Amino acid sequence: MQDRNTQGAAEPLEVRVRFLHPVWQEHPLAYATEVSAGLDLRACFDAPAIEIPAGGRAAIPAGLAIEVMRPGIAGFVFSRSGLGTKEGLTVSQGVGVIDPDYRGEIIVSLLNTSGQTRTVERGQRIAQLVFMPVFTARLTAVDALGETARGAGGFGHTGKV
Repeated sequence: MQDRNTQGAAEPLEVRVRFLHPVWQEHPLAYATEVSAGLDLRACFDAPAIEIPAGGRAAIPAGLAIEVMRPGIAGFVFSRSGLGTKEGLTVSQGVGVIDPDYRGEIIVSLLNTSGQTRTVERGQRIAQLVFMPVFTARLTAVDALGETARGAGGFGHTGKV
């Protein structure tokens, strides 16, 4: 995995990676470009390919486990824009959260939003892993919340334009 320090960060984020599948020997884990935000996760299974029916889901192993070495940082699994736009394959829960204390294999749940069966090939780039800060909330029970102009207005409350 490349070590880089872009975006003006004080120091690079150390992440330990345990590779669990030989796909990573064929395709080293690396950022696609110098300023890419995410690392491409790949389909790590032994069959040449799997099919996901229209409207179906598949849990695809990513063949790696991580340990983020800086407190307050978690991994987030996002859809690859091209795969979602062109093939209709998106991360089924919207965004997957890899908690900082999770040490198991990352699994990507893909949802086929297209109207036809899609094929995922062994080693194919299926999602991207982005590291971002997280905050632990201190929850305080109250009888009322602060007033705002919107108040309890729901979806679409502020209009289209």
